Amino acid sequence: MVSRGAGVMISKGGRGSGLTVEARRTRVVERTFEKAMAASTPTPRDSEAKLQYILQHSAQVFAEQGFEGASIRDISRATGISLSGLYYYFESKQKLLYLIQNNAFALILDRAKARLREVHEPQTRLRVLVQNHIEYFLSHPNEMKVLSHEDEALESPYREEIAAVKRRYYALAREIFGEVAAPGLTPGLNPRVAVLSLFGMMNWVYKWHDPKVDPGAEQLTDTIVGVFLHGVLAEPAEEKTLSSASARVLSSH
Repeated sequence: MVSRGAGVMISKGGRGSGLTVEARRTRVVERTFEKAMAASTPTPRDSEAKLQYILQHSAQVFAEQGFEGASIRDISRATGISLSGLYYYFESKQKLLYLIQNNAFALILDRAKARLREVHEPQTRLRVLVQNHIEYFLSHPNEMKVLSHEDEALESPYREEIAAVKRRYYALAREIFGEVAAPGLTPGLNPRVAVLSLFGMMNWVYKWHDPKVDPGAEQLTDTIVGVFLHGVLAEPAEEKTLSSASARVLSSH
């Protein structure tokens, strides 16, 4: 920020800009920056795109500063949107956190259902479910952190609404697990514990995954599904090449 009077020369004659070369360059930089900000911020007419823009940047702020540590002013600075503009989309920080979590779960669940619609082989369905989950979280690390670390920060009625979405997602995973385990379940294995353990493997990938040395979503899925299945099948299953089948399903959506 340029201090008042610094680098500015006012001509006595009152004609011309009266600005030094340095001041004129500062003006150009400021105008260029303003144009860049305007280009990166969706227009108010495109409400859905603007909301997604707000949620993406808000997730980054919450991931970096924590829900309690972040303020709406921090969100305003990160998005380049005024406080009044933000309050058009949400009336409180609680509502914003709810929107981030609900948007993430809705996207994951809708994509999973769409990809699974034409898939019938149980183990391939399990692989599609896992890869869908992993793909989202590898490409949305900020949202993943918010989902994992700010779960208890939500208050009623938002907490109950998100809990209902989570139950639907769990029900889908439990249904697929039942299909996979139909030929024979390991004696004494608790299905609920098995499914929640699968979510545990998927949800914490972001804590250790390093794209420089660790594999991408498809290979991670192979490993997670392999570890999971070897622990739940009563007898070793025949070697099956599921990667190509599920890859075709995933690439078509």
